[in-house]
Amino acid sequence: MATKPPAGDPVQHAPQVAPPKRAAAGLPAIGHTLRIAQQQMGVARTTRTLLKVNQKDGFDCPGCAWPEGDKRHTAEFCENGAKAVAEEATLRRVTPDFFAEHSLADLAGRSGYWLGQQGRITEPMYLPEGADRYQAVPWERAFEIIAEELTALDSPDEALFYTSGRTSNEAAFLFQLFAREFGTNNLPDCSNMCHESSGSALNETIGIGKGSVNLEDLHQADLIIVAGQNPGTNHPRMLSALEKAKSAGAKIISVNPLPEAGMERFKNPQTPIGMLKGTALNDLFLQIRIGGDQALFRLLNKLVIETEGATDEAFIREHTHGYEELAAAAGEADWAETLTATGLTRPEIERALAMVLASERTIICWAMGLTQHKHSVATIREVVNLLLLRGNIGRPGAGVCPVRGHSNVQGDRTMGIFERPAPAFLDALDKEFGITSPRGHGYDVVRSIEALRDGKAKVLFAMGGNFVGATPDTDVTEAAIRRASLTVHVSTKLNRSHAVTGRRALILPTLGRTDKDVQASTLGKKGTVRFVTVEDSMGMVHASRGNLPPASPHLLSEPAIVARMARAVLGAASATPWEEFEHDYSAVRDRISRVIPGFEDFNARAARPEGFRLPHAPRDERRFPTKTGKANFTAAPVEYPKIPEGRLLLQTLRSHDQYNTTIYGLDDRYRGITGGRRVVMVNPEDAAELGLADGSYQDLVSEWRDGVERRAPGFRVVHYPTARGCAAAYYPETNVLVPLDSTADTSNTPASKSVVVRFEPA
Repeated sequence: MATKPPAGDPVQHAPQVAPPKRAAAGLPAIGHTLRIAQQQMGVARTTRTLLKVNQKDGFDCPGCAWPEGDKRHTAEFCENGAKAVAEEATLRRVTPDFFAEHSLADLAGRSGYWLGQQGRITEPMYLPEGADRYQAVPWERAFEIIAEELTALDSPDEALFYTSGRTSNEAAFLFQLFAREFGTNNLPDCSNMCHESSGSALNETIGIGKGSVNLEDLHQADLIIVAGQNPGTNHPRMLSALEKAKSAGAKIISVNPLPEAGMERFKNPQTPIGMLKGTALNDLFLQIRIGGDQALFRLLNKLVIETEGATDEAFIREHTHGYEELAAAAGEADWAETLTATGLTRPEIERALAMVLASERTIICWAMGLTQHKHSVATIREVVNLLLLRGNIGRPGAGVCPVRGHSNVQGDRTMGIFERPAPAFLDALDKEFGITSPRGHGYDVVRSIEALRDGKAKVLFAMGGNFVGATPDTDVTEAAIRRASLTVHVSTKLNRSHAVTGRRALILPTLGRTDKDVQASTLGKKGTVRFVTVEDSMGMVHASRGNLPPASPHLLSEPAIVARMARAVLGAASATPWEEFEHDYSAVRDRISRVIPGFEDFNARAARPEGFRLPHAPRDERRFPTKTGKANFTAAPVEYPKIPEGRLLLQTLRSHDQYNTTIYGLDDRYRGITGGRRVVMVNPEDAAELGLADGSYQDLVSEWRDGVERRAPGFRVVHYPTARGCAAAYYPETNVLVPLDSTADTSNTPASKSVVVRFEPA
């Protein structure tokens, strides 16, 4: 049966450390999945729920955005997906009595793990100005409060409308429509903090900010390069695709500062042989120094160009622009500098080159390890250069594969959640709804925090997510949030953002992916079950239908929350049929079909069990909708972080017991760490030079050009086989070390993977 939530925060003062694992998944993954699911849901509910995850007649996993094939396993989920489902489908409840018992100060002193373990929020909650705790509030009054604050602003641009990747296509479309009808493009989203660098680089180079491959392409590839990504923890179902590719003869190169169990060996829990023996995935592991990826790919590009017959001259001539500039820049790539930047050896790079040259069909996958540096956009452009040189975009088994983290983060951007929308999108939106959308660019996440800090923004409305926990420079961010006049969070469960508020605050509880969304019955007729849609990391759109009774009768769906807010704020002046949209999602999809290319006949296509694939010009027809009309080679100067003497370069990362900022437990099984999260992984040779004994406790202090001290106290040193000069620790605990203005060029993504730190005894 399900268990009660922890009464107090667990002690994390003495995490235990064992050698890291050399394989992922297998029987231990099954055991952990069932244990956590049973704790949260009980046995019967676990079976009922997990068998609907990622099924054609079920709901989309609220975890990552990895796609499903046409043929589904009975258990079409991974360990971390099951944890995400269990956390949402939990039988634990957070009622008004809970908030009466726990003051805001009490909540602010709790860990993210403890907050998340309390369960589903059951009623709208309101924190009046000057109050010390939340109190229940009727939905009607909640929307009145929002209207009071928004209509009192001097400008619509004083409001911020943030979106988390969990938000459905329908809710996201309505949310951006409301914001623009209200009068602002302030639509920051979680993409700003993760794959914004990917979108910036890909839009410039191939004309569309999305990956160009599908699941079948991975199965057909000759070579797959996985750079700056840990699939075993962050996208575990990707391991099955890599395993299938290996069985078809593909080679795999992993480029990462840390060895990761999932890339070493995958024990597929779907087969007996897989569980017992598993499949070795890596053919070559390049243990690169943090931030050295651009230098590596630039040298590989030089070597490809210098190898007779290695470039696809016909593709370059017909489909690309800027080859001469790249060739000139690549010619200057230097072996000595590249070895310094990467920490690799010449034989390792030469072996990687040989694998690239032997492959006719190459896919390059990446995630946050490439996107969260100052030079991230230039790095991803260099990745694209390598693919273009060999004609590896627009052919089966080849292309770019940015692996998105949250389950509909790509769909939200497709629906118009973007602070810098294309004029063509706004023109179509205005024509469909008879509005005049603002044309000025809005604030992204970093600029939103700056606006709150500087008094230029006064209201933050967050559609899901954990804004405070996900953002950089924690002390600055929390101080900025507290300057707001109102903070509103649409949520299923508690997190840090509910404890760090503006002068007034609202928590609006919503349906989750697992919940049935039932339209209210009318004229004695039984209510109908509605569905929403999502887009996966490879551009497939499909329906998602919850199968559980809602956690509370007081919950509203995300589309309903947006529609009711719009009616309260915009009133009779709005000609948009918000009430119809609240009750009829098909009406929303009809409007989407007329505004967004690729969604024609949306309702009929969404009703197909398999869904439908969005068009992608580079993939489908080798057409590149860039300014030049061709795929663009680029030739940015090579950059890499320089580490001062006595310092290390820190990357923030996830443990295996978390998803984004949601903490499921206090262990990181694959890395051998249990019972605590305040650990910092340091190479033993670096530790010896710096006098950092294994098991000692240190404060981490980041160093930045502003001279401000940013300190994360009390981290246990773990001697770990990371790259020399590099260290790693978990976020959100280390977000405090990431300066707000340490961001990627062009994309403005926080540079959370390259933080210069020093160590001071705790």
